[in-house]
Amino acid sequence: MQPQPGPQRMFLESTADVCVYGGAAGGGKTWALLLEPLYHVHNPEFACVIFRRTYPQVTNPGGLWDESMRVYPLLGATSHRTELKWTFPSGATVRFAHLQHEADRFSWQGAQIPLICFDELTHFTQGMFLYLLSRNRSLSGVKPYMRATTNPDADSWVKSFLAPWVDDEHPEFPYPAGKLRWFTVENDVVTWVTGEWRDENGLRGKSMTFIPARVTDNRLLLAENPEYLASLRALPLVEQRRLLYGDWKVRPAAGKVFNRAWLEVAEVAPAGGVAVRFWDFAGTVKKAAGDDPDWTVGVRMRRVDGVFYVEDVQRVRASWAEVKRLVKATATHDGPGVAVGWEVEPGSAGKAVSAELVQLLAGWSAKGVHPQGDKVQRASGLAAQALGGFVRICRGEWNGAYLAELHGFPDLAHDDQVDASSGAFGLLAGVGSGEAAAARVVSRADVAGMLG
Repeated sequence: MQPQPGPQRMFLESTADVCVYGGAAGGGKTWALLLEPLYHVHNPEFACVIFRRTYPQVTNPGGLWDESMRVYPLLGATSHRTELKWTFPSGATVRFAHLQHEADRFSWQGAQIPLICFDELTHFTQGMFLYLLSRNRSLSGVKPYMRATTNPDADSWVKSFLAPWVDDEHPEFPYPAGKLRWFTVENDVVTWVTGEWRDENGLRGKSMTFIPARVTDNRLLLAENPEYLASLRALPLVEQRRLLYGDWKVRPAAGKVFNRAWLEVAEVAPAGGVAVRFWDFAGTVKKAAGDDPDWTVGVRMRRVDGVFYVEDVQRVRASWAEVKRLVKATATHDGPGVAVGWEVEPGSAGKAVSAELVQLLAGWSAKGVHPQGDKVQRASGLAAQALGGFVRICRGEWNGAYLAELHGFPDLAHDDQVDASSGAFGLLAGVGSGEAAAARVVSRADVAGMLG
């Protein structure tokens, strides 16, 4: 349980009130967060909360909870799975929580948390971060502090927050890794001050720093999984620059996530393989001539001998009653051998819709899927396969609109066809929807199991 030399050790030894760690994938960021509370678990008054944006991100296989199972029991901690909490012999606790919606931050009103951690800071809003900063208080004897991990995002508020370290247009760039700066917050406005600054009550600003890391810093990961580096190199250009090189400037542009030239048109898909129809539902319908609401889209995709064929796209703007009729009619046309999936919207409304669809599609392998990562991340696996020549689209009248949306993603007004395609690919690839496709062939039983 020793930190690795280099950035990980530097992160765990930082004295900053706020320390952000990362910049690329695979740098040992999540593991470092799990190690940080161990400094204080002998203190019965100590408490730590580690946040992810959504509940599935905490509980997914290989996520925070699974990783914590590898280390906390070694120190005698007792797990409380339903509460996502560990209690150490002293009484100290480490808890995992999520902040899916902006209003969720207020559920922590009145809390006093000595150590607050954010895993993947760019997934959170600045409002969430600053509000939890105000909950970073302690009566335990432990000086309150915050730790966070992140991957690059050129459009995130985090880039502005870390500008001296990551933005070559900032006048203080390049700020040395681990060097402290100080800030104060008033009415959600961040102001940078000197280390000597004090307010009228003598209180100083918060100190912060940034420590970059890359996968090459994580020697344990590369020793256990040497293919991981190759997987990052196989990503589309934008995601490769972000996740392999820690590039905070690169942005997706037309033709950079998907390029229409990568997608060969086939007359039909070969027989066999395994197929799924994935739906992305719109929340509104067109009510007036000037309206431009999202589309409800159902993409049928088939995997045969390692090649992904987009066989059919259904795309409508319609009422929920009409959409349900379309879903049922399309499933009937596709046949029970084609599994049906859809993206579950957050909250109770999303659960209610899923329950309604499961009942509607009795006799099919059908279930809602919770999305992981942002839209670009979810699309990156399919884009990587397209770049490699392993995606085809079957000829149809929908081809033009489909290719235009993929080529323009993510800058166009609508991305419903991309989202539905990412969902279908995620099921057929047998992996999380933001990852590169696995090489193994996924069977119909596999897809049914993922949905069941």
